[in-house]
Amino acid sequence: MADVRASRLFTMVLLLQARGTMTAAELAGEVGVSERTVYRDITALAAAGVPVYAEQGRHGGYRLVDGYRTRLTGLSRVEAEALFLLGLYGPARDMGLGDVLATAQLKVSAALPAGLRDAAAQAAQRFYLDVPGWFHDSDPPPALSVLVRAVWQDMTVILRYHRHDEVTRTVQPYGVVLKAGIWYLVARVGADLRVYRADRVVAVEVTDQRFVREESFDLPAVWAERAAQFVRGMLAEEVTVRLSQAGLRALRFAVEPPAVQAATDAAGEPDAQGWVVTHLPVESAEVAYDQLLRLGPEVEVLAPQPLRDQMRVAAQRLADLYQR
Repeated sequence: MADVRASRLFTMVLLLQARGTMTAAELAGEVGVSERTVYRDITALAAAGVPVYAEQGRHGGYRLVDGYRTRLTGLSRVEAEALFLLGLYGPARDMGLGDVLATAQLKVSAALPAGLRDAAAQAAQRFYLDVPGWFHDSDPPPALSVLVRAVWQDMTVILRYHRHDEVTRTVQPYGVVLKAGIWYLVARVGADLRVYRADRVVAVEVTDQRFVREESFDLPAVWAERAAQFVRGMLAEEVTVRLSQAGLRALRFAVEPPAVQAATDAAGEPDAQGWVVTHLPVESAEVAYDQLLRLGPEVEVLAPQPLRDQMRVAAQRLADLYQR
């Protein structure tokens, strides 16, 4: 319990250091305790020599004496090693921040107590994130570093972007996302938030116009919503299938996770042989044909009829091939 309280006290100091004034209610919400516990913790911090005091008034709260900064002496070994996993070198290098990250890690290492200064090496020897997919080019998109600088500085940019043809857009770059080895730009265009693949950006011109981003903007939440919309839009058709228990288990290796979940939720009761009938969302019948062939004899397509006919022909061809 003492370790839990020490960690909480240290977190409170870091919160006050980062945010300035915070009320007891705000601190309680951040560290997950009652306001009464916050009052006791503030008293304990003051008794330990931390220069924390209360400001009265409408906008009052607890704050640290101006200029006070805690040293990184409260870190455990596990925390110190985890710290060096926060800045993964590959993505930082792609964004043009590799040298900055390396310098920051050196400074953090120098600030750590002597017994923890090997934390960076310990982490590097044990964990490595290879971000790009197997068949993706590992080189970052040429425009990525320029886009990242514009994101940091909240500068409006003019993009030349290749889709089916080449278009030009003036956008406010809100953030970048790395997904399965592909970099994306999340940007505001007028009243809309849009997503652009960074490797399709032909050219970037950074203007001298700074924009004010919305304080409520939450990049992880926006990305999660857009990703879900993309998958829902992609799975526009539906097929009816009959699956064995082995086929139901293997379905996750053949189709997208949202489709697996939908098919599992829609599955009826197993018959005497353990087979179930369900509805499977798919991108198209053509895509479904390729996906369901992977399940071999563990799936039967019931509808639509043209897809069932395709599967029957494929099964007959396989039977003829092995009969020879």
